[in-house]
Amino acid sequence: MRLHYAGPLPEPIGFLLLPRFSMMAFFSAVEPLRIANRIAGETLFTWRVISLDSAPVTASNDMTLLADDSLESAPALPSIAICASFEPEERLTRRLLRWLHQRDQDGCVLGGIDTGSLILARADLLTGHRVTLHWESLPAFRERFPELDAVESLFEVGPRRFSCAGGAAAMDMMLDLIARRHGEALAAAVSEQLIHARMRPRHDQQRQDLTQRLGTHKHSVIEAVALMERHLEAPLPLARLAARIGISLRQLQRLFEQELGERPRDHYLRLRLQRARQLLRETDRDILSIGLACGFTSASSFSRAYKQHFGASPRHARRGPDTPPHGMTTDGKKTSPEV
Repeated sequence: MRLHYAGPLPEPIGFLLLPRFSMMAFFSAVEPLRIANRIAGETLFTWRVISLDSAPVTASNDMTLLADDSLESAPALPSIAICASFEPEERLTRRLLRWLHQRDQDGCVLGGIDTGSLILARADLLTGHRVTLHWESLPAFRERFPELDAVESLFEVGPRRFSCAGGAAAMDMMLDLIARRHGEALAAAVSEQLIHARMRPRHDQQRQDLTQRLGTHKHSVIEAVALMERHLEAPLPLARLAARIGISLRQLQRLFEQELGERPRDHYLRLRLQRARQLLRETDRDILSIGLACGFTSASSFSRAYKQHFGASPRHARRGPDTPPHGMTTDGKKTSPEV
């Protein structure tokens, strides 16, 4: 993923797969390269799958992939992407840190896909580089590494580092690579083969806009939710929030119930608790400080609200279960009874 590659073809790219990596992000990165080779009629890119010990690696969807190399047997490569997802730091060892630093010293360009950038941050290899990762992980990442330039873009490519948000953003990053190496026409042809509506630039937003996410075009509701999302640590009183958007509190309550099917107080609380869950899972901050960072005045009030909403205590969330308690969706809503 060098900005400029002057080596011989095919260009090799390494993918270090950490256990429980995102299969979708990995395939989204590799498939554009495969299709580019086919359309071009020659091998423009090759890729090698690296695991920590050359053993097969199981992804977060429980599918397992074979590896070509271990850390020690992997050949010299111009670029290596770290592919991760859930709890990447569980595999962060001194051996892996030494390996990453050695690759960096050898001139290899290092990158992160999804939460792979967290490994590079822990290795102190992101100082002075702009980085992105999945929007859900960004708040916790910024809490832990306030000195780093972490942005909510689809992907970032620099002279010595690259990163993407994971999922389909890996496809956009590779289409950008194909365009830079071999022209826009080839990249567009690959995009068409992937039924990818358009090649998104790096600065495109990761998330759908609020109109799409909320399913409403009511400007007052959209503006109110945007204010809520910007004021999670110090929640705005609903009367003040309503005044900021130029309507009465009664109008605010009526619009939320009509458009979203819930009270503004409940929506605001859910946003704060979702942020708290991410901080619990992805930082080592104590429960009280996380509660305060999400607008609660005490650990007890935070714990009560969290348990009532998600059906489990904050301490349970800190253990990092991938599945929500029985009868709950991942955002804390109750599921419909099974039929």
